[in-house]
Amino acid sequence: MPQHVDVKAPTASISRAQRERRNGHRGAAILLTGLPAAGKSTLAQALHAELFARGLQSVVLDGDGLRVGLNRDLGFSDSDRQENIRRASELASLLVENGQIVILAMIAPLVELRDVFARRLGDDYREVWCSATLAVCEQRDPKGHYARARRGELTGFTGVSAPYQAPVDAALVLDTGIQSVEACLDRLLTWLGESAVLPRP
Repeated sequence: MPQHVDVKAPTASISRAQRERRNGHRGAAILLTGLPAAGKSTLAQALHAELFARGLQSVVLDGDGLRVGLNRDLGFSDSDRQENIRRASELASLLVENGQIVILAMIAPLVELRDVFARRLGDDYREVWCSATLAVCEQRDPKGHYARARRGELTGFTGVSAPYQAPVDAALVLDTGIQSVEACLDRLLTWLGESAVLPRP
């Protein structure tokens, strides 16, 4: 990848601190990681809706959405997965610097991929594991991807023909396979308050 040593980011006319003061909360990036069909997107949208109702600034970066837009030129090779995460981390960083709570709903199946987020976002990064089991996710299979992967029609599918490395030090673990969306959302909101991402009531 070319190195543009003579290119520098412009100085912002409005600082992050100014935006955070106006928003009433800090900027942060929350990764919801887990197997396909673990409930990441559903929980991300529920969180987004609740934050909107509270008048807080948030945005959802969904893995599927990124792959049909910003990252539509990428496949599922190791290098493409790495680039997929790199782009997402750069976009998340820009949004966090603008005072947004960024909700990332992405599989990010390997520790090394999640480390890309951690390195780029630093103290602004929070990792939440949606820990639904493979059996539960495969039973749900809302897009029919597990069935196709079992038939050999989808190669490199996480959980079937590609690995998912469960986080060993996630900041929060939610059992999205057993608990309801409402229960997971309530725990997530409480934790975000305890983590000083959301303002205290």
